[in-house]
Amino acid sequence: MERIPVGLVGVTGYTGMELARILAHHPSFELVTATSRAEAGKKLVDIYPFLQGMDMGSIEISQPDPDQIAKACSLVFLAVPHGAAMDMAAELIARDVKVVDLSADFRLRDAAVYAQWYGLEHRHVALIQEAVYGLPELYADAIARARLIANPGCYPTSVILGLLPLLRHDLIETDSIVADSKSGATGAGRKAATGTLFCEVSDSFRAYNLGKHRHTPEIEQELSRIAGSSLTVSFNPHLLPINRGILTTLYTRTTGETPTAESIHELYTDAYAEHEFVRVLPLGRLPETRWVRGTMYCDIGLVCDTRTNRVIVVSAIDNLCRGASGQAVACANLMSDFPLSEGLAMAPLMP
Repeated sequence: MERIPVGLVGVTGYTGMELARILAHHPSFELVTATSRAEAGKKLVDIYPFLQGMDMGSIEISQPDPDQIAKACSLVFLAVPHGAAMDMAAELIARDVKVVDLSADFRLRDAAVYAQWYGLEHRHVALIQEAVYGLPELYADAIARARLIANPGCYPTSVILGLLPLLRHDLIETDSIVADSKSGATGAGRKAATGTLFCEVSDSFRAYNLGKHRHTPEIEQELSRIAGSSLTVSFNPHLLPINRGILTTLYTRTTGETPTAESIHELYTDAYAEHEFVRVLPLGRLPETRWVRGTMYCDIGLVCDTRTNRVIVVSAIDNLCRGASGQAVACANLMSDFPLSEGLAMAPLMP
């Protein structure tokens, strides 16, 4: 079968690196174009030595030219910062190229909310309405028909999947949800910054951007759609001294008498029975980041605390794979009429 030629705009960051790792062995996509303004002229293997000996390593990195990209590619992944992605997406869509955007430029459905949280007026508002939020468990059918995907953020993926069954069945109060999330250092990106130096992260643990993290409106937007009414979430991110992974603990208060652990477990098991990348763990077991490292899995553990009338949900994902590049490839699979798991059925990296 002839493989579909795809491009990667913004190849130097961690999400670009993860996309290269996944696409190196994808049976149906062939990476033919990789761009970077800073690294143009180099071979891909020059910046990613792990590609040594692989065909992909010989690709020459080029400047991001929409005309050249459109001539070579049927689908393109955008792994560039917010603000830069929207213009490239518009250029490529105008040239009939499908786009999966890993930035935040098309995740928020309200341009005013985007401007408020990102400090930037959106220059392609019409495309916001067209873009499909790329969470397969919610929007698989729409993703398959789309030409522009807004790839979800890593934190929102862990929160939304963790709360989806409870909100769908109106089992929790919507005004008292607390999302306590911890992420590995790759979530901050690959740019040089004092706060993510080894000596600043190692052997420490800290909270950051409490009450003002930019993933907050994205989380509230999607949870409100599930719940059928507007809600707010207390979202509290932390930085872990690990490379990759997110562990999110969700504190919810039930609307009535606290259900049994068995009934909640059955609810989650049924909700995700047909979703191969969500694993509901047996009662008594809670997720760990190492069990999902390098994979598309979202592991979910459940606790019913009758003393405080709470259902506590713990979810774990790999922020670079399930939380970014792997999810982008899953969306591209659906857009290309491939199985969701094409090229993504990877076992966790252990230990």
